[in-house]
Amino acid sequence: MSVKKEPSGRRSIQVEVEVPGTPEEVWRAIATGPGISSWFVPTKSEERQGGEQVCTFGPGMDSTSKIVEWQPPKRFLAESDMGMPGSSTMATEWTVEARAGGMCLVRVVHSLFASTDDWDNQLTGVEQGWPTYFRILRMYLANFKGMPCAAMHFVNISKDSEAAAWEKAGGELGLLKLAEGQKWTSPPGVPQMAGVVDSLGKDTHKNTVLLRLDTPAPGSAYVGAFSCGGMVMVCMSVYLYGDKAKAAIDRDQPAWQKWMNDRFPMPQMG
Repeated sequence: MSVKKEPSGRRSIQVEVEVPGTPEEVWRAIATGPGISSWFVPTKSEERQGGEQVCTFGPGMDSTSKIVEWQPPKRFLAESDMGMPGSSTMATEWTVEARAGGMCLVRVVHSLFASTDDWDNQLTGVEQGWPTYFRILRMYLANFKGMPCAAMHFVNISKDSEAAAWEKAGGELGLLKLAEGQKWTSPPGVPQMAGVVDSLGKDTHKNTVLLRLDTPAPGSAYVGAFSCGGMVMVCMSVYLYGDKAKAAIDRDQPAWQKWMNDRFPMPQMG
């Protein structure tokens, strides 16, 4: 994975995945608020040209973009800043291409114009984040399409190094030294959760685990610790589907939030 650089100054990264579904079904998953929220982060979207799309990555961590092109069910283009003073405008293009066998290719391209390499690390960080979320998207479309979804997301900051933060989070949850396909059950002291290891840092941040869950309801869980914007972030995202999903999230979310806050207390503001 690398940043593509052009003589014009355009820099871009591209990530793609093949998923099951018709273009219309895939479009609903990648271009509407409820669809995006079912496999990525909570999102509100005005689904039209000129509309806004707001993705919430955590408390006070909203990413707002403006939809400048809207061509359902094939393509849309949104623009946003990189979140820092003086940052470049980043364009994000999503496309859906029908493939044989009831499949579609989803491609996302992030691009910006810059005369220096100052923003390359940010582009690379974005690139590394997509493979795991695209695996969640593929699981969602293959197994849970159209089902009710409830999710919980936690993002805490660690004062430790990335390796030490993952040793603490992954170690306490029994996620270290796992193999793909191995069964996993949450340890005593946290809400019951169980499933199978889907992937371990594959084409993405190395200190991450993606689980396919069967308890407390069918779904997936993504846990990791990685550096982002000069900080070490410890994250957990859990997506549950079906009639029991909301009740399970409502019941377990406070305990998981306490577990995260006790180990990775958020810095005091001001």
